[in-house]
Amino acid sequence: MTEDAKIKGPASYFPSIEKKYGHPITHWLNLLAAVNGKKHMEMVAWLKTEHGMGHGHANALVAYYLVSAKNP
Repeated sequence: MTEDAKIKGPASYFPSIEKKYGHPITHWLNLLAAVNGKKHMEMVAWLKTEHGMGHGHANALVAYYLVSAKNP
């Protein structure tokens, strides 16, 4: 993969999230849709407490979800 083709931003965490937690990213995005309307850090805290996710992974998913929800 060339430097220009590397995935950047929150999506760069996706392969490690899928490997560590055993679910595809769509699973996590669907769960976040169920708690839509909460603030960013409330959603991060929810992933951490309810699903045992680390802060960096939870933050990356929430950031990606919120941007995607604004720009479908």
